[in-house]
Amino acid sequence: MIAPRGRRDIGTATAVRRTVLHITTVPASLSFLRGQLRDLEAHGWSVHVLSAPGARLDACGAEEGVAVHAAELERGVSPLRDLRALVQTVRVIRTVRPTIVHAHTPKGALIGLLAAGLCGVPVRIYQVRGLPLETARGAGRILLRVTERVTCALAHRVLCDSASLQRVLLAEGLCPSKKTHTLLGGRGSGVDAVHRFNPARVPRRGVAALRGRLGLPYRAPVVGYVGRLARDKGMTELAHAWPLVRASHPSAQLLLVGDLDARDPAPLETMIALRADPSVHLVGRVDDTAPYYAAMDVVVLPSYREGLPNVPLEAAAMGRPVIATLTTGCVDAVRDGVTGVLVEPRSAADLAGAIDLYLGRPALRQRHGSAGRERVLREFGKEPLWQAHRAEYDALVHERLDRAPLRRRSGLVARRAFDIAVALPALVLLTPVLAGIALVVRTTMGRPVLFRQTRAGRDGRPFTLHKFRTMDIAYDARGRLLPAAERLTRVGSWLRRTSLDELPELWDVLRGRMSLVGPRPLLMDYLPLYDARQALRHAVRPGITGWAQVNGRNGITWEQRLELDTWYVEHASPLLDLRILARTMATVLSRRDVSPPGQPIMEPFHGART
Repeated sequence: MIAPRGRRDIGTATAVRRTVLHITTVPASLSFLRGQLRDLEAHGWSVHVLSAPGARLDACGAEEGVAVHAAELERGVSPLRDLRALVQTVRVIRTVRPTIVHAHTPKGALIGLLAAGLCGVPVRIYQVRGLPLETARGAGRILLRVTERVTCALAHRVLCDSASLQRVLLAEGLCPSKKTHTLLGGRGSGVDAVHRFNPARVPRRGVAALRGRLGLPYRAPVVGYVGRLARDKGMTELAHAWPLVRASHPSAQLLLVGDLDARDPAPLETMIALRADPSVHLVGRVDDTAPYYAAMDVVVLPSYREGLPNVPLEAAAMGRPVIATLTTGCVDAVRDGVTGVLVEPRSAADLAGAIDLYLGRPALRQRHGSAGRERVLREFGKEPLWQAHRAEYDALVHERLDRAPLRRRSGLVARRAFDIAVALPALVLLTPVLAGIALVVRTTMGRPVLFRQTRAGRDGRPFTLHKFRTMDIAYDARGRLLPAAERLTRVGSWLRRTSLDELPELWDVLRGRMSLVGPRPLLMDYLPLYDARQALRHAVRPGITGWAQVNGRNGITWEQRLELDTWYVEHASPLLDLRILARTMATVLSRRDVSPPGQPIMEPFHGART
């Protein structure tokens, strides 16, 4: 087990190592941290960066003056490569010994925070810059929801780029509100509107020369797009809107700055149509976008979802009005009717109408562009955001190290990480089985399919347990619920014999209410009935299986079960958990001790014998 490092003396914040490790999936995402890494170094932090290998990672290290590390992180799902990336990340963390791990992208955050948890990093931060699940469907959406919830559970603080993104995060139930925060009301990564995105620093002669190189006709109105050429960025709607715009403004030109997205590319027919149109100019990705904004008259971002998009803020800093969509993030970046226009997402007609409005009214373009620059200078400066991050770091270090009781947390963190690493893929792989059982239960017993009951969790705190229902809901002539033994159905009996009724508890494991291994969760009514020794069973999270389940299960007395639970708490270790999991498989397959001798179900617990 890897013990927490980076602490010299619990008592004063100044005695704590000030080392932060930023993690992203790919080096391109490090653009969010431009300048901030240098700022942290200037204020006494030792800064490290971990991302996928590449020239852009090395360039970040040279430009920001920070140490960089590479791991084989990638955006797609690849279990073997992801496991290798996890091992590499653990090695980096053990070498760097950071006080804070700050992870920024979904895949990098999941692996990075899991590794940080295994290594006992004192402070773990997840920066949510967007939620792909907003536009996902079916099994993909379910998987994204689970991974986001796991990542949020691993973090001590979840920072959102915008207020609207935080609202979606909470509405989706991905993270408790007390853990989430939006710095300064939502500024994303801020905008350098003084040095980098400043129209005064781009001479007119340079803009004219750029337009000439791009083949843009003299004085032709230019509509611009900057970003990945992705489906979720609304490229299809832009391609459909453009002929409508050209019908009203024949001289208009469309300038697309960015590469085709590898994971979510714009549809082939969309790209064919755009490339075939002589009024459309594709220039690929560029490092310095400021001159390109200066060459545009209006900037569009018809995206389906964002966190807090940089493009509308950069364009506004360059004095350009922005057309965006009424979607998460965009509603924070653009003030409708003040700095730009917000249109309905996925509507080519609305998009074309907004473009037509601006191309036909140069004075409106000028007014909204000026208002946009004023707003960026007033509300989206980088320095206040960097200061807010430093204050957040200091507060979290103070909270997690100085004020927290001195206790060993690495064992609990490692157990939690192991639970997640097993339960998450198990739920995904067993989805067809879960769906089949749910259908059988629904057909034979009706609704509800799941049995929910309040049980006692760690430290006796109540939580809701989820299992497949095994009993009918039936009452006697007086309206009283029939005894459990009389309501147990044939299907329910089979589910209990095979232990398949327990599978939904994997969700309780992911939620952090249970562990894979631990004392079985019992009724809240039993809490006052335990003696002092038996009450020790609640010192750990309850489990799907446990020491009592592989040593007699329901075939032994209550006193024997509770004694075995207490013994487990006193001797818990990773090796013991692995031993219990292995023996559980044999117990389930043998179907031994599912029910007490001569009874269909276990009798209630009536208290410790004296």
